Amino acid sequence: MLKRILPMLLAMIFVLAGCGESDDGLQDYIYENISMSEGIDRMKSDKDYILLDVRRADEFEAGHIPGAVNIPNEEIGTEEIPSLPDKAKTIYIYCRSGNRSRQAADKLLALGYTNIIEFGGIIDYTGELEYGK
Repeated sequence: MLKRILPMLLAMIFVLAGCGESDDGLQDYIYENISMSEGIDRMKSDKDYILLDVRRADEFEAGHIPGAVNIPNEEIGTEEIPSLPDKAKTIYIYCRSGNRSRQAADKLLALGYTNIIEFGGIIDYTGELEYGK
């Protein structure tokens, strides 16, 4: 039983430790990192979220998770993102392997987004794909 509870307790401590106030009085946020299968399962019960694919446009058009919107990682910088106006809305973010999605998650945090769930790469996705824009 301890083997089942201990990982959950450690995960909760990690999340809570990263969501405190910094020395400047501002809220610190971290993004949540989960597996592709856990992300897909969560999206089935989550009702109000954005599914964000941060691969290049040509990669997105060649096949993406249904319902995803595409904002390439390279286009996420220090400027506000008009297509993502609600910074508190849950954003599930993925790329090809998980590298660009982690980079994009860090950049979105720096822009003030507070509810980011990074769930790796489409290479681990086993469902149907949607093609085109």
